[in-house]
Amino acid sequence: MDTAWIALGGFILLGFTLEAITGFGGTVIALALGALLLPIATLVPVLVPLSLAMGIVLAWRHRGHLDQRLLWALILPAMTAGTALGYVLRPTLDPAAMKTVFGLLVSWTAARTLWQRLRSRPPSHRPAWRSRAITFVAGITHGLYASGGPLLVYALSGMRLDKARFRVTLIAVWLVLDGALSAAFWLDGRLQTAWPSVLHYLPIVALGTWLGESLHARVSERHFETLTALLLLVTGMLLTFR
Repeated sequence: MDTAWIALGGFILLGFTLEAITGFGGTVIALALGALLLPIATLVPVLVPLSLAMGIVLAWRHRGHLDQRLLWALILPAMTAGTALGYVLRPTLDPAAMKTVFGLLVSWTAARTLWQRLRSRPPSHRPAWRSRAITFVAGITHGLYASGGPLLVYALSGMRLDKARFRVTLIAVWLVLDGALSAAFWLDGRLQTAWPSVLHYLPIVALGTWLGESLHARVSERHFETLTALLLLVTGMLLTFR
C-alpha cells in the first residue's frame, strides 16, 4: 500500500469521525482530501461500502430518533431519483472536469456554512418545492461523488429538527442510498476491484464511529461544523485550481 492509500486512511478516520458526530460529511471529507492524491473514480467504490457499514451500525443503534415521515415523504424520493441520474451520467463525464466541479461544489457549501456561522442567524424558511428540488440535486451529487450531504443539509436547513433526530435521519438516508450504490458497483464490477481496500479500511471506520459516538454528546457540533467547513473550503479550492 503506497503513501496515497496510507494517507487516505487518515482522511477516512477524520471524515467518518465527524460524520458519526453530525450525521454527514464522512465521504465528502475523505473524497475531497483523497482526490488530491487519487482519482475520484477509484475512491468512490471504496468509500461507499465503508459509509454503508457505519450507517448500519449507527442507524440501528439510534433508530428510536429516526424521523420516518421526513425520510420517506421528503428526502428519499428526490434523493433516490437524483442518485440514479448521477450514477447514469457519471461514465459520460470527463474525470478532470468532475474534479473541478466537485471542488467548486465543496467550496460553495463550505463558504455558505461559514457565512451562516458569521451571521449567527437561523436559516430562513423555504417552500417545500424548493427543498425537494435542492434534495434532487443533492441526489445527483451523491450519484456522481457519493457526497450529497452538504446539499442535503442545505435543503433541510430551516426545518425544526433536534440534533439527535437530524443526525440519525441523515444516517438513514446514506444507509439506503449507499446500499443501492454498493449493489450497483457490484453489478458493474467496480466493487470486486475495490473490495480488498474496503476490508483494509473497515477497522479505521470502526475507530471513527467509536470516536464520533464518544464525542457527540461532549463537544459542540457548532465547533466541529465550523472546523469541517474551513477544512472543506481549503480542500475545495485546491481541487478547483490544482
